[in-house]
Amino acid sequence: MSRFAYVDGRYPRHADAAVHIEDRGFQFADGVYEVCEVRAGMIVDLTRHLDRLERSLGALAIAMPMSRAALLAVFRELARRNGLRNGWIYLQITRGAAPRDHYFPQTPVNPTVVVTTRAVDPAKVEAAAAAGIGVITVPDDRWGRVDIKTVGLLSNVLAKQAARDAGAREAWFVDRDGFVTEGGSTNAWIVANGALVTRPTSPGILGGITRLVVMDFAAAHGLKVEERAFTVPEALAADEAFVTSATSVVTAVVRIDGRPIGDGKPGPIARDLRAGFHDVAELTPLIFGE
Repeated sequence: MSRFAYVDGRYPRHADAAVHIEDRGFQFADGVYEVCEVRAGMIVDLTRHLDRLERSLGALAIAMPMSRAALLAVFRELARRNGLRNGWIYLQITRGAAPRDHYFPQTPVNPTVVVTTRAVDPAKVEAAAAAGIGVITVPDDRWGRVDIKTVGLLSNVLAKQAARDAGAREAWFVDRDGFVTEGGSTNAWIVANGALVTRPTSPGILGGITRLVVMDFAAAHGLKVEERAFTVPEALAADEAFVTSATSVVTAVVRIDGRPIGDGKPGPIARDLRAGFHDVAELTPLIFGE
């Protein structure tokens, strides 16, 4: 079965999909993105993802290229063409293609819209999550507006590669005061004294959608959440640790810089959060068939 993408109103084969060489996303990382989980034919937390998309576009003064209903129609059509039932939908919007100049284009151009999908095997994903992951810690050298979900992810890429080279799956950024900010592609959490602890939202971290749903779950089940900074030593002494994102959902962290957390296995709170996450998440149906 051929795989398809969406690029500016067309559905080319994935292998043939392309944008202009002077697209500002390529030249300047002048664009934003979102990733939505697809689970059993449902888009997870679509409304909150689109809310964040609009905030990110507004922060960069990029116009929303189409209505939410039109974007959902694109997602559904692309999912239909690709037979997507479990995996992710990736959306990227840039300022568009224009002669290379640091200034915004003087002649208005249309934003570039790219959508791709990736299928996953749920059984393999769950088997991998059941073992937990290792993380390493790295200095946080990113720009000051990490709350804008831009495509400028070089520091994240380097941190994630350093984690892979060290035999880990994720890197946690640590600020100059020794506090964990977040992961290379996730929000960071620990469980301490029965409370779920994660850093407050600010320009220095991305307000994760999955992070918000975990808070919804906690509120529904009487779990205490503390939004505060925590240090690496505190994380190492924690009862549990875990990360959240659209692609990892809730995944237990069992090692930090090679040292085990708790007994070195996923803890009960992380397991319960993962098992119950989709019971509180928003689920939007995709349309399949002819």
